[in-house]
Amino acid sequence: MEHNTRKVSKGLLQNDELYRYILETSVYPREPELLKELRDATVSHPRAEMATAPDAGQLMTMLLRLVDAKKMIEVGVCTGYSLLLTALAIPEDGKKTLLLIVAIDVNREPYDQIGFPIIKKAGVEHKIDLIESEALPVLDKLLEQHENEGSFDFAFVDADKVNYWNYHERLMKVGGIAVYDNTLWGGSVVMPIVSTPEHMKPGRQYTIELNKLLAADTRVQISHASLGDGITICRRLY
Repeated sequence: MEHNTRKVSKGLLQNDELYRYILETSVYPREPELLKELRDATVSHPRAEMATAPDAGQLMTMLLRLVDAKKMIEVGVCTGYSLLLTALAIPEDGKKTLLLIVAIDVNREPYDQIGFPIIKKAGVEHKIDLIESEALPVLDKLLEQHENEGSFDFAFVDADKVNYWNYHERLMKVGGIAVYDNTLWGGSVVMPIVSTPEHMKPGRQYTIELNKLLAADTRVQISHASLGDGITICRRLY
């Protein structure tokens, strides 16, 4: 399949050719065909810029397999690129009951229209429980069930920036590794406020505050990676 040439990169490398080199040399050749299909199908969607960058997705796939993840939470789904890579990465269970991805989004329409048909083609739709809702009530309900505490292996958050810290506090209770997307916010975290585009200013401030809080959180080991629009990986220590 040819790669769509429309630029949707979130890469923060100053040299576009260098970022393209990374994608074409190390990322695209290893990307499963159905992930490529979903990425290409997302390009023309109005929310395409919200999709997970493929280089960040590649690292997430490695992390999922390193920790042998079996239960996962995703907050913010968009068309489902990260959801598909997760469903492909976690192992199959013979009974199809023990392995579960709890996915939460306030609007499931992009997923239903674009992602689900491809996810169904991949044969992994049974691994996904998609809940159309604000995320905090769903996470709180999960935590009301004590058996869920510490029972999840992995979480990925790509949603409303104002609530990232609220999500983090809850995800610290469900366990595992938590990965937060957009933690460099288009590079605006180091821009003077007067140079920051108006539409990026709220997210810029929330992101700066989140990064400070994560860096100071002694409950986690962190790695802030300049992949895609920036991802921060948190491993709970206790």
